[in-house]
Amino acid sequence: MTDQGQSSSSALPAVSGDKGSKPNISAPTGAAPTTLQKQDVIVGNGKEAVATSTLEVHYTLMAWSSGTLVESSWDSGQTATFPLSGVIAGWQQGIPLFKKGGKGILLIPSELGYGNVSQGAIPENSVLIFDIELIDVK
Repeated sequence: MTDQGQSSSSALPAVSGDKGSKPNISAPTGAAPTTLQKQDVIVGNGKEAVATSTLEVHYTLMAWSSGTLVESSWDSGQTATFPLSGVIAGWQQGIPLFKKGGKGILLIPSELGYGNVSQGAIPENSVLIFDIELIDVK
């Protein structure tokens, strides 16, 4: 794990499931992290993501506070493609160095996510848990 200020009272949720399929993410325990945390679940062997990359990903999002899945691109069967520079700060800071073909998990504090603005089923000031599979890095 890349430890970026992880407190001893919180731990990364367990992620299981095969590459190329929707992951199972365990409900988080302990206090929510206050700093960005990231971990490779499967280390990719392709091109490394950088700040200027355009990414094609599958992702699953869980809210720390409820421990429930909020959304997943796997449910629609469609990947998401976007420039890394156009997404939330937690992705911009957490995804670089992940590699094509890999899977990673990000724990994103609210100030690097949606802050004090609710986004649909995601309440304001939410800590976000993302499982991300990098399908392509351009």
